[in-house]
Amino acid sequence: MTLAPHERLAEDHDRIPRTAPVAKARRLRTTPPWWFALPALLLFAFVVLVPSARGVYYAFTDWDGLDPHFSFVGLDNFADMVSDADARQAIWHTLLIAVSITVFQNALGLVLALGVNTAIKSRNALRVFLFAPAVITPIVTAYLWRNLLGPEGAVNSLLGAVGLDDWRQDWLGSPNLALWAVVGVIVWQYAGYSMVIFLAGLQAVPKEIHEAAAMDGAGPARRFWSVTRPLLAPAFTVNLMLSIIGGIKLFDQVYALTGGGPGHATDTISTLIYKDAFTLGEFGYSIALAVVLTIIVAVVSTGQYLGLARNERAAS
Repeated sequence: MTLAPHERLAEDHDRIPRTAPVAKARRLRTTPPWWFALPALLLFAFVVLVPSARGVYYAFTDWDGLDPHFSFVGLDNFADMVSDADARQAIWHTLLIAVSITVFQNALGLVLALGVNTAIKSRNALRVFLFAPAVITPIVTAYLWRNLLGPEGAVNSLLGAVGLDDWRQDWLGSPNLALWAVVGVIVWQYAGYSMVIFLAGLQAVPKEIHEAAAMDGAGPARRFWSVTRPLLAPAFTVNLMLSIIGGIKLFDQVYALTGGGPGHATDTISTLIYKDAFTLGEFGYSIALAVVLTIIVAVVSTGQYLGLARNERAAS
């Protein structure tokens, strides 16, 4: 049977696949409906964004937290911060604690991860034991170590029992030791957390690469530096970001251990914000300190992320 030309054209036209509507329909099915997130975004804006913006405004006032009448003072709070010795000291302590925690916590976490990433039979029990402090509430940990490090605490008692009476100290009452005692408590609690992240990175390293490096004559130290370390770049990025940001924002453990004392020897920006707001009633000034803390966290975390991401790309 022979079809007329116009009939063949119609038949061919019907057989042409309509890919555009199908692709569009497929995209609509696979694209998440973002409007589902609208209620959560509105709640986040109401609870976080609006109060934060309003708080930034109060940073330029002399509001005491109670009186509805207050004055706009411009940059006076920030100018006072520059001349305030306690604020400058708190900023220095914050940066010192953050850097110290980042270095010691990650160094210890890496050593622990290398230790439990072996074939010893007790490795699973050691992993649980070493990670356990990270799941304890920070306040509980702080009060525990406050008792242990007290003048008559277990640490001094142990030193006396082994004949090291000269080493007995008022660990949290000495201006020279209190800050480092706080750092030691934080490192003790979260080194296991860093260990878990490093351990995940170590277990993702193919064994064949280590075997090939060993056959080429590379020793353990050389294999770690040239093979393992570059492949741990993502783990380093995560650990360093978490520890530096956590150290800058640190409040719970410092306030529970020392209250910022003795004197102002362990005051951080967070503890100073609390004291100025709820003890001295200087809410405008304390909010200005909070703004400075936010800027420090944003600048440090952004710079660190960019640097670590560049190193991670170079390692890969």
